[in-house]
Amino acid sequence: MINSNRFPLALILGLALTAPVGVSSAETFSAYVDTEGNISLPQDFRLRMVHLGSWFVPEGDASGFHDVYTEAESATAYRATGKFPDGATLVKELRASDSADYTTGKGVHSASTRIKQWFVMVKDAKGRFTGNPTWGDGWGWALFKTDAPEVNASKDYQADCLSCHIPAQETDLVYIHAYPTLSGAR
Repeated sequence: MINSNRFPLALILGLALTAPVGVSSAETFSAYVDTEGNISLPQDFRLRMVHLGSWFVPEGDASGFHDVYTEAESATAYRATGKFPDGATLVKELRASDSADYTTGKGVHSASTRIKQWFVMVKDAKGRFTGNPTWGDGWGWALFKTDAPEVNASKDYQADCLSCHIPAQETDLVYIHAYPTLSGAR
């Protein structure tokens, strides 16, 4: 393990985000992407990644809590540059909500244990997988359902994913304003 007291942050980030010499960058730029561009749902992401922020959707098919995570290194790089580094992974987990009356108020909503689905985006600044229809506009796109979390249910990011992200086009298709972790806000 690298002792951050002895190495500058830029060096640590460089080591964490650079592919080994002689190895194809398509093979190493993300632990969650294989050489064909198939994206997998990161295991234990709630423990291994940092929480960027949450959304609460009160009604509809997407109702509930939307919690978003990324690697600590990706959040640190974003704070330094204002951009996600190549290979950064964003995971959005949708959970149903429960509501009850508490001492803090009536009708208080909380996240339940009922997961609805997961969305995963992987930053691809180099356009590695141009023949794969789940890659484009600088990202790899995936949707995982609870009945088959090992299978990307999205077959074409333009048809399945992009329309929800167009309003965030100015911020690289990511709704940055909802992620206080990226701004360093306390």
